[in-house]
Amino acid sequence: MVSSASPDSRTVRAGHAPSTEGGLPASAASPAHWPAEADSGAAPVEHVLTLDCPEAPGIVLAVSRFLVEHGSDIIDNQQFGDRRDGHFFMRVRFATPGSENTTEALRRDFATVAPAFAMRWHLEPVSARRRVLVMVSRYGHCLNDLLFRTRSGDLPIDVVAVVSNHRDHEALVAWHDIPFFHVPVTAATKHEAEGRLLEIVDSCGAELVVLARYMQVLSDDLCTRLAGRTINIHHSFLPSFKGAKPYHQAHDRGVKLVGATAHYVTADLDEGPIIAQEVIHVDHSHTPDDLAAIGRDAESAALARAVRWHCEGRVFVQGRRTVILR
Repeated sequence: MVSSASPDSRTVRAGHAPSTEGGLPASAASPAHWPAEADSGAAPVEHVLTLDCPEAPGIVLAVSRFLVEHGSDIIDNQQFGDRRDGHFFMRVRFATPGSENTTEALRRDFATVAPAFAMRWHLEPVSARRRVLVMVSRYGHCLNDLLFRTRSGDLPIDVVAVVSNHRDHEALVAWHDIPFFHVPVTAATKHEAEGRLLEIVDSCGAELVVLARYMQVLSDDLCTRLAGRTINIHHSFLPSFKGAKPYHQAHDRGVKLVGATAHYVTADLDEGPIIAQEVIHVDHSHTPDDLAAIGRDAESAALARAVRWHCEGRVFVQGRRTVILR
């Protein structure tokens, strides 16, 4: 999960204190150091631990000790210390001898480690799939791409509902056996429509909302309610060519690159923290329609990448920007 997303019972911000830098000790990855009480016959369960906190000596040591004490085998580790902001980010994928209670036990025990470093943290089994609600208007390429990637197992998500202000893609969504909700929006009904959307989000248990070319501007209140768990795809390489017909604007300026930007939604229109961007080279021979077609590929790729990174716990929001631990 994304450590910056809206908190739930598994996301914690703890107290404060000091800590050492350095790599993970070999013992953290060595079965020879697993505690005697670990069930050697149990199949290992893979988890991802993500955390961020103020930079201090001892963070890596504390995490390593926790993993050693739980007989964990480190599969993958990324970390980043932002010297300018004095902030530390870490994502560890590890395997632990498992039982049905392993995840909750790990969360309970790590909750005693986190307070000393004021950590925001999240711990999930790798097998967990995020519940995603997709919103779309008339352009269906991003929706179609997400549904295909989900159906083929390429994305670790379950699309639990699709909401649209038009019925254009109702048949496509039905073919995928996903609930479709038609929620028309006008200036007069915008408040009621957003209330209905929140009802659907809650009833579906959606953990992430994806605006897959949803062409309505969300109210400030809705942006606040869904902060940290709403991703939008913008049909240009932000911050350039905002607004309507970006590819015509790009053609008029003779651009050599066409791009797309996936970002978190905030009350500042198209100004949220950027998660992923995609660019494709073009030249003077491309018409506005050519650029739009090329742009659709860029949009689909950037959005799918952003959804994947978010759901794999690779994205940390730090102010107006993101840190991506790939």
